[in-house]
Amino acid sequence: MLSMMEFRRSYSTQMTVNGRVITEIVIDPHYEARHPDITDELILILVKGLDGREFKPEERDGDWEYFMLDQIEHENRLYRLVWCLNDNTFYLGVINCFRR
Repeated sequence: MLSMMEFRRSYSTQMTVNGRVITEIVIDPHYEARHPDITDELILILVKGLDGREFKPEERDGDWEYFMLDQIEHENRLYRLVWCLNDNTFYLGVINCFRR
């Protein structure tokens, strides 16, 4: 049986978010079911816009912090990005992304 992690796609990066060094972006394919106009490439561009910035989590659950950034502009379109960080890892997990 395949785990959900096997369906997620991983990309190497070098960035800092909330003072944390991020070396990997992990994208959950959840967005594909309802948002076929979104691609991993677009998500990576939007995530790069987080570099060097600080964000307040919407929620915390144990070691996990969950974030939502709305009204991200790219090529005259607005997007919402939902992502998470874990206190014990160096990756940023993208949960969902869609056009506003």
